[in-house]
Amino acid sequence: MDMITKDEFLQIYNENIKREGADKLLEYILNSDYFTAPASSRFHSNFEGGLAKHSINVYKRFKQNIENEFGKDQKVISEESIAICGLLHDICKTYYYKQDFRNVKVDGNWVQKPIFNVDDKLPYGHSEKSVYIISGYIKLSREEAMIINWHMGGFDARVLGGSYSLSQAFYMYPTATIFHISDIQATYLDENVAE
Repeated sequence: MDMITKDEFLQIYNENIKREGADKLLEYILNSDYFTAPASSRFHSNFEGGLAKHSINVYKRFKQNIENEFGKDQKVISEESIAICGLLHDICKTYYYKQDFRNVKVDGNWVQKPIFNVDDKLPYGHSEKSVYIISGYIKLSREEAMIINWHMGGFDARVLGGSYSLSQAFYMYPTATIFHISDIQATYLDENVAE
């Protein structure tokens, strides 16, 4: 576990997230695999601790993008909401991956390489599962729920299935659009696939 990443996460969380139940949510996070889980199995931050690193990256991008769009003294969205959405949007990935091995050839010899496979114990969807888990501990505003629920944008399985709700959500909640862009920036500009 990367203690620097964990310490940074805890500092952001404790400085910004103060609502009722935040202590119980943090307890859930600390007792889960949040700080050892990857952010994905094959794509961005697919290494131990990748989920926490990705979440911090998204938080920083979201905060920066909100300030760039509305100014440093903006009153559009609270610092607490920025932290909740950034740090917790992918909490659905706790207890989601299982470490396994695959055989690969290195210099003509077969060796076992560690990989992560999906082992979904709560098949509730992706973003909607994050909203569900968080809501078990703290009350989300409608805006926070929309931001987290639609953070995958056009990659969301519901959108790929033909749902038009994403477009409506982005029109109603411009911060959700900014958050999706922040997630994309963190994924493709700040992170990469583990070697």
